Amino acid sequence: MLILLGAIFALHIIGIVLLLVATIDNAWWVTDDIYTDVWGRWMMTNNVWNLTDLPSTYPENYLQAVQASSVLACIFSILGIFVFLAQLFTLPKGQRFTISGIFQLLACLCIMIAASIYTDRFHLDERNGWYGHCYILAWIAFALTFFSCITYFVLRKKTA
Repeated sequence: MLILLGAIFALHIIGIVLLLVATIDNAWWVTDDIYTDVWGRWMMTNNVWNLTDLPSTYPENYLQAVQASSVLACIFSILGIFVFLAQLFTLPKGQRFTISGIFQLLACLCIMIAASIYTDRFHLDERNGWYGHCYILAWIAFALTFFSCITYFVLRKKTA
């Protein structure tokens, strides 16, 4: 059981790291000389990277929804790991891991919403470029947080 708890803890930490990198780093949309994330756009001019504002063509409401959902996913997942550690020592068997699973479910839904909105509303007409590593990490983090959520709920049943 201790190895299983350690593996779940490691999975949760990996999910948090992926969520943080996807939210903070600057590569949701990439071209040869432009890196765009949900916070700004990096453009290479004269072999120097310069931070610029996002294009005004980006729908502001959708952009704020992507930003908020990404940040909320990070917050929920971080809260989930602290709740997981607290539940190990305070709650009786059968009630453990439920709250952690709920926090992971919320993180999973938030990052899915952020990546889905970004997919549907941004870069639709741009043919020059591709989705960057942060966008891909957001979808991988979605899968990991979903798996972690399911694991918490299954583990709750096994400890009852």
